[in-house]
Amino acid sequence: MASSGQTSPSTEPFTPMRIAFIHPDLGIGGAERLVVDAAVGLQDLGHKVVMYTSHHDPSHCFEETRDGTLKVQVGGNTIVPRTILGRFYIICAILRNIHLALIMIMLNRKLEEKEKFDIIIVDQLSVSIPLLRWTGAKIFFYCHFPDKLLTKRESLLKKLYRLPVDFIEELTTGMADTIVVNSKFTANIFQQSFQRLRQVPEVLYPSIQFDKFDRTVDLSLPEVQVLMPADDSTISFLSINRYERKKDINLAIHAFARLLKDNTSSIKDRKLRLIVAGGYDTRVTENVEHHQELVQLAEAKYGLNTFTLTSGQTDKAAPADTQVLFLQSISDIQKLFLLQTARALLYTPTNEHFGIVPVESMYMKCPVVAVNSGGPTESVLHGKTGYLCEPEEVIWAETLNTLLKKSDQEVKEMGQAGHERVLGLFSLKAFVSKLNGILVQLQQGNGPSFESYGMFGSVHPIAIFSVIALALSIIIFYAK
Repeated sequence: MASSGQTSPSTEPFTPMRIAFIHPDLGIGGAERLVVDAAVGLQDLGHKVVMYTSHHDPSHCFEETRDGTLKVQVGGNTIVPRTILGRFYIICAILRNIHLALIMIMLNRKLEEKEKFDIIIVDQLSVSIPLLRWTGAKIFFYCHFPDKLLTKRESLLKKLYRLPVDFIEELTTGMADTIVVNSKFTANIFQQSFQRLRQVPEVLYPSIQFDKFDRTVDLSLPEVQVLMPADDSTISFLSINRYERKKDINLAIHAFARLLKDNTSSIKDRKLRLIVAGGYDTRVTENVEHHQELVQLAEAKYGLNTFTLTSGQTDKAAPADTQVLFLQSISDIQKLFLLQTARALLYTPTNEHFGIVPVESMYMKCPVVAVNSGGPTESVLHGKTGYLCEPEEVIWAETLNTLLKKSDQEVKEMGQAGHERVLGLFSLKAFVSKLNGILVQLQQGNGPSFESYGMFGSVHPIAIFSVIALALSIIIFYAK
């Protein structure tokens, strides 16, 4: 929250509220998992919840957004494309977000007073916040990580056109009534990145739905059978990340190849496999390109046998000699099976904002090897629930070897320690309870507000929108 005090989980009675979520793309990823869990949790408490998004593909989304559990409304996708010739992604994202916000405002105005939004929860893009304030609702902004730090500025032109974008982000973020982040690491980065803001964000750790992971995996399902190695004694290391370069999946391949090359006594006569799974969208150029890059790295540089299973493919299993198996957009059941059977999860991103996958892995009693930075330093206990390592292939290869040397009982004990840690810190019940407490305080007027904490005080939204329009004009000028 935008004050230094921490909000306790909600235990007092409250009046159900009308809550809207606005999220750019309801696909499959950690941010999407978080907002879906939040929406379902708040809805289960009795709040009326609706999700607004500019893109929702029923074949590439979480189940709750397509099976009727959550009400999803799509808008802001009819005028501005996702990209222009594969470029100008952030400009298009900003314009689509503004378009979506305008649709929300018009829909809200048609509602009776008792049906209008009480709270609007915004995440990822803050540009719509000044417009959304016209609804009269309180604005809650969940910052996964400052967007200004998620882009590379390799040219002078890119640096110039990012200047107004960065200004817009800081300006509009400061207009939220409440700001929450996903980890202490992100809170520190937030304050360093937005030094003009007076808000001190509160930490609200993401969670997982335990019941989603407590299900029994039906081994007769084709989608599960296709993942089973021909040799039951095969030991698998698992990587789960979107096919994005910033996730540094290369590190897992480098370390795995080095492990095989070293050929220590712990791996002699043992069949090992690296499984690289994660979000893959054919619309996203980087996903397509990076998958090809990873295959090239494994095959051309290291001479490893690879095989790729596309999303939903069940007609052909990986050959017995496959050393690196690539999986694109796995199902929930497939994820469960992989986490149940892997020796360890390899979580390779550096300075990851939080990282929900290590939490899921620990709940499934699968030890985690992660980079010693960012969110995983708050979730993984080094030497107890897994290992935190510098992002160097030698160190990672040695760590994988250490896990191979451990007895099955020792690995089981490490997995159990991780499971107990997740039960204590990352339950969905605790997450929703604390989130609800923040929203109740905000609605009752006890929480911070834009007027008292915002960067520019009580500036009218029209003035803010004028600044945004000017900045967008500068961006488009430089983009030509």
